Amino acid sequence: MLPLLQSATVTPGWIDNDTFLAGYGAAQALPGPLFTFAAYLGASLRPEPHGAVGAIIALLAIFLPGLLLIVGVLPFWNRLRATITTRAALAGVNASVVGVLLAALYHPVWTGTVHKPSDFTIVLAGYLALTAWEAPPWAVVCAIAAIGAASTLLT
Repeated sequence: MLPLLQSATVTPGWIDNDTFLAGYGAAQALPGPLFTFAAYLGASLRPEPHGAVGAIIALLAIFLPGLLLIVGVLPFWNRLRATITTRAALAGVNASVVGVLLAALYHPVWTGTVHKPSDFTIVLAGYLALTAWEAPPWAVVCAIAAIGAASTLLT
């Protein structure tokens, strides 16, 4: 999703790449990052409508297809999930999502933000804070953003 969203919003100039990646990083600290990021993009885009109206439109646009799909499939779901074929397909989808997320982590997030050893050190500190010290994701994002801003000001 990330490369698709990036090419659809950054390439035409609706939002700059740094603002896009900052919003993506901040959205990862919140529940439902894709929905949060949709609202952020709707509010941040340069063309009208943006701001609160753009955020509401973006949220409706991202929620509506899934809601309609649930309403349409729900009557048949118990029968569908009982079949071996459906369970195997869902396991395959889960596995492929992991690969897609790793690819999105590498490009554009890693390639667009980690350029020098100090950048890698900041990333490693954030990873350790999340995994080894079990810090809350929102606190790690805030700390990493502050460190990144400070390091940008110092260089």
